Amino acid sequence: MSRKDSAGRPPLRVAVLGSGKGSNCQSIIEAIEAGRLNVRIVCVISDVENAFILERARRRGIPAFYLSAAPFKTKLDGAAELRYVETLREHGAEVIALAGFMRMIKQGLLAAFPNRILNIHPALLPAFPGMESWRQALDYGAKVAGCTVHFVDAGMDTGPIIVQRAVPVLDGDTAETLHARIQTEERIAYPEALRLLSEGSLAIEGRRVRLGNSPYSFPCCFQSVAISIL
Repeated sequence: MSRKDSAGRPPLRVAVLGSGKGSNCQSIIEAIEAGRLNVRIVCVISDVENAFILERARRRGIPAFYLSAAPFKTKLDGAAELRYVETLREHGAEVIALAGFMRMIKQGLLAAFPNRILNIHPALLPAFPGMESWRQALDYGAKVAGCTVHFVDAGMDTGPIIVQRAVPVLDGDTAETLHARIQTEERIAYPEALRLLSEGSLAIEGRRVRLGNSPYSFPCCFQSVAISIL
């Protein structure tokens, strides 16, 4: 699905973890197939047996696995975490992309892939971490919402930020219309973050992610948002 880029770099070997439909996984696959992303997806793993993300992977010939995370309901820990680490290593994963993986990542996986686990969150972090963040933004009266791709640490949506994309919150928005607009930006943001990582353009300095060889001067890509000040 991918080959060395113009600089002679081999494709970054990425494993995708997800619990649902896999729309962000699909955006990564499409960016690879279009030649915009020098990544090879080495496997897709889900904690939900019938998650559609597994079907998306199998249609492209990508190894896809259901791995139970029981007995835990909200985290990946214990023996299940060990099974995930073993499977990821067996497939030669260098980087993990969480794409709607609905579990907290614990120390075992973080230690196995230090600064090599990415997540996408449907809010402009640090605002509105946690569940249904688009609804949080709407209920709070925010004028701008969006999405964030960040490195994963031991907290909930607290890791260093790589890419953000913003959308306006419109007067007539419902939670569903706002979420749909954010999802459109997610499908741009995740491939972009992986592209920067695959090019060796990212360096973590404390809370900040510095961009080196990237053509972008800062890790934040905004749509045009008009705000009137009376």
